[in-house]
Amino acid sequence: MAQVDGCEQRDGGRKRLSLSLYAEDLEIACSCGARWDVLDGSTVGISGATGMVGTFLTDVLMRKRLVDGLDVRVLALGRDERRARGRLPYFGEPGFSFEEMDVSVPGARPVLGADVVIHLASTTHPLAYATQPVGTITSNVTGLQNLLEWQLASSGASGRFLFASSVEVYGQNRGDVERFDESYCGYLDCNTMRAGYPEAKRLGEALCQAYAAERGARVYVPRLPRIYGPTLLPSDTKALSQFLHKAVLGEDVVLKSEGLQTYSYLYVADAVSALLWVLTRGKAGVAYNAADARSDVALRDLAALVAQAGGGKVVFELPDEVERAGFSTATKALLDPSRLQALGWQAHYAIDEGVRRTVSMLRCP
Repeated sequence: MAQVDGCEQRDGGRKRLSLSLYAEDLEIACSCGARWDVLDGSTVGISGATGMVGTFLTDVLMRKRLVDGLDVRVLALGRDERRARGRLPYFGEPGFSFEEMDVSVPGARPVLGADVVIHLASTTHPLAYATQPVGTITSNVTGLQNLLEWQLASSGASGRFLFASSVEVYGQNRGDVERFDESYCGYLDCNTMRAGYPEAKRLGEALCQAYAAERGARVYVPRLPRIYGPTLLPSDTKALSQFLHKAVLGEDVVLKSEGLQTYSYLYVADAVSALLWVLTRGKAGVAYNAADARSDVALRDLAALVAQAGGGKVVFELPDEVERAGFSTATKALLDPSRLQALGWQAHYAIDEGVRRTVSMLRCP
């Protein structure tokens, strides 16, 4: 049996996850109230399986299989098998398989089939938006269409398809609401390179609806806020990710603005539990915001929280041109999660506890 809750090597050994805290996170996600019977007997294909959310989701599903006896098989999809072997300790384990592929290549299809597909593959941080703008769009559009076709060919309308969308589909707050509900639509300047990510997520949602109407696809659309947690990648350049990288090293946290921006955040274990709730308890074709009011925070206050967890302080530094090109211009992006909460979902970790856990686990020797 593969060890799923030890101090595992992740991403080529750059970071390790602690035994007790990570095991707690997995147990909480496994006990989140999702309808596991919906997944029993199925093969779940996960694109972006080596990303922050994909890694944790894979660990959860494999724990349900190995510890709780759920009859679920995981087909992990990723562009780099070497990286996958460093992050997913299940190679050779029954019930797990990996296919190395770039889902955004036109016509790309996995060899094996899947009953349930969870599309997580996407660039999700500012440096990637600025340096890989084409890939940012194609992973959310071309990759999405490839996987929709694959899922329909594998299991037809009886299968399920989840497209992980984003708070960024709402654009900028027009100043008329405190929180975005699922019907809100704010301003978005499409004639900028940075617009590739939110526009691709918007088009991705529209493509899901088109496949549902024309081809009978059963699609589920959670909209996630900014995610963080111990499966963070070293290459992630989101503001909170940069704060955490510094804190783990015991260095001062660098804030590259006044920090007045106020956003919704969600710990990765809670993000995965939200995905599972939408997939197994949500209504097909309906968008659901995933957020927690206890984790709505201004960037400067978040920087202070992370600095405290790492034993440092906050310092201010101007961003360079490349970094600035990938930054969001939104100054207030808070999600209203009442629709998902009405189904019974609740986040477990508030931002202060989530930050402390993340720093502690990433420091695991």
